[in-house]
Amino acid sequence: MYYESLSGAPKLAVFESDGIFAVTQKNVTLEIHERVAILTLNRPDVLNSLNETLAREAREALAQVRENSSLRALIVTGAGRAFCAGAELNDELADSNEHQSAGQRLNATMLDYFNPWITDLDSLQIPVIAAINGVAAGAGVGLALAADITLAARSASFILSFAPKLGLVPDLGTTWRLPKRIGQARAMALSLLGNKLDAQTAADWGMIWQCVEDDELLNVAMKTAQALARSPAHAVLEVRRALRLAETNDLKQQLDYERERQCQLVEKPTFKEGVSAFKEKRLPVFD
Repeated sequence: MYYESLSGAPKLAVFESDGIFAVTQKNVTLEIHERVAILTLNRPDVLNSLNETLAREAREALAQVRENSSLRALIVTGAGRAFCAGAELNDELADSNEHQSAGQRLNATMLDYFNPWITDLDSLQIPVIAAINGVAAGAGVGLALAADITLAARSASFILSFAPKLGLVPDLGTTWRLPKRIGQARAMALSLLGNKLDAQTAADWGMIWQCVEDDELLNVAMKTAQALARSPAHAVLEVRRALRLAETNDLKQQLDYERERQCQLVEKPTFKEGVSAFKEKRLPVFD
């Protein structure tokens, strides 16, 4: 069966089999496995490089995720041997014409497509897991860091070649997120030198949550998503919000915030169920 895309673009193929609901577009696929959604960048022939069409389709897929109240986690990964090789580089991107300069054209692309995609992920009301199946380069690093939890296959790597190869700065939120994860010194060196960072080192540095064997990546990502799906939905959002506020709050402000949230959350039925489960030596069951 089919449904119309949000932007009026061509219809999207929809398949349902063995409990898996899938929406297939040209550049992305969206699969629903019970309470977990999997968004796959699907341009393997060009290492899942980003263009306006892919970003638009990804945002449409995220809109479907937002509308599905049964979902409790989202996994983002790539098809083929790469996660995302960054923005698609071509002569049209670099050259000016009589209508627009290269900068004007890129400005429109980032304002209308790339940056809104990142903010869509950031504001999603369920946790996002990035499963880095291969190289994440350039803007692909920003996309990898946009997740709440980032996992990577052992063969995966991260490359920021903006400055040394293109004379550009990292984008898609990389300059905001990377120093928070690995510190200013390492973020500066990676951005200036463009050195390839292997997945194990990325895990050792705290850039990602875990480095796993290649053939286990999606299994681990799914188990992680299922674990999140078993938690109270509001708790995941509360933790995300608290950790983000901690970046700007001083200690007293954060202590006050924690106290206020605990006093509110202890009133919820989930807390009572958690206490009962602890006393009864069983796993809690949340709606």
